[in-house]
Amino acid sequence: MGRAYTSPVAEPTHGDDDSYGLVTDLYHPDAAYVAWRLRRLGTTTFDLYTRRAPGGGAFILVAGLEPALDFVRNFRYRERDLRYLAQVRDYDPGFLEFLGSLRFTGDIHAMPEGTVAFPNEPLVRVTAPFPEALLIEAGVLQAVNAASWVATKAARMTIAARGRRVAEFALRRAAAPFTVARSAYIGGCSSTSFVAAAERYRLAATGTIPHALVQLFPDEREAFIAVAETFSRYTVLLDTYDIGAAMDIVTDVARDVQERVGHTLAAVRLDSGDLEAGSRFARGVLDREGLHATRIIVSGDLDEESIEALVASGAPVDAFGVGTSLGTTPGSRIDGHPGGLGGVYKAVHYDDGNGVGGLPLVKLSADKGTLPGRKDVYRLGRYDHDVIQLVEEPRPDGGLRLLRPVIRNGETVAGSTPPLGEIWEFAQANLRDLPEPWRVLRPDSPYPVRHSRALDELHDRVVHERRATASGRHTP
Repeated sequence: MGRAYTSPVAEPTHGDDDSYGLVTDLYHPDAAYVAWRLRRLGTTTFDLYTRRAPGGGAFILVAGLEPALDFVRNFRYRERDLRYLAQVRDYDPGFLEFLGSLRFTGDIHAMPEGTVAFPNEPLVRVTAPFPEALLIEAGVLQAVNAASWVATKAARMTIAARGRRVAEFALRRAAAPFTVARSAYIGGCSSTSFVAAAERYRLAATGTIPHALVQLFPDEREAFIAVAETFSRYTVLLDTYDIGAAMDIVTDVARDVQERVGHTLAAVRLDSGDLEAGSRFARGVLDREGLHATRIIVSGDLDEESIEALVASGAPVDAFGVGTSLGTTPGSRIDGHPGGLGGVYKAVHYDDGNGVGGLPLVKLSADKGTLPGRKDVYRLGRYDHDVIQLVEEPRPDGGLRLLRPVIRNGETVAGSTPPLGEIWEFAQANLRDLPEPWRVLRPDSPYPVRHSRALDELHDRVVHERRATASGRHTP
């Protein structure tokens, strides 16, 4: 598979040099300015993680690391960026000069794309001088959030499909169509309708015909004949007018064109109505006419829940086409929480270089508290359980470290961005190994993610100290 990619933040329009300096929220340069003024520039560690999995499921399929690293490598401020910032805020000229020379010089550890992860596990760990680590937050979050959400959604759909193909055709509704096509492939989609993405990533491109082509002809027979005589293997759309009449016509045309020119009716597609009943009807007609190899494709606002229901019903569907639910984040709430991935980027450790080992950082919000300290994630067995522990703790027996170095001292570590085909193989192997209790769309219980004793003790100590400070009391 091809290695080309497009950073999500640069997808709508490409600048002259893709410097990305303005790809921040305004509070990022504002906070960096305060830190610069007060010389709070020490080495800071941030964890990127999500508090819950998409769609009420158990897992997150990690994606978006390659565009995230591209963003970090290219993060810099052009002269025109600095001129704009000077108009937005009355920053000290020395700060703008500081930004002009800023490049990322720190370290990043991350779970490789295609890793199956779980809520509250650090997917990415960033360690760098505070302004550098802070200013890349939005771009890294955007890349990982968007891609991991699509990849996870696609994985849930392909799991629900139980071996039937799932094709992605979200282009017309996707806010970031290249990201969607790439991430849906990682998640298991077999093809894309987006021709530019198929070319860029060397994906299979598939499609049927639009209703408009059928309407172009006086009747469906002429339309179907035109398609059948044009392509050696062709697919027709059945629901422009009436599925029952269309099935009679398409089987007549299929026999005639097969006999005359040897072209084959590869599939028929249903895009509306009762897809279970329609697929049963179409299968019955096709089998009656001896067209047993002709597949049935269904589409029409499908998601993992509707795919699972069709499969459970025994509907004779061979493939599913999915667009809107892959290309757009749902606006509705799921289990009381907003749709989408919702990854966050939280400071967990600060070291000003005074030689005392640094300061663990914690947030105390009731439902948004954080775990302090620089952490690693280990997997025990084949999804027996995961352990989050401090980096200085010894590796647990038999544990596989999930966070791997991808940028060291500002330079990309060799092998951090493998070809897309390798990412796909890695993702599919991980999904196959995932035990059934956590593959299902609505698991009965969360996957077991444990904390080491040292991590829990650090958390309790730092929380106690912070609460004492907040109340004006001194910690004994």
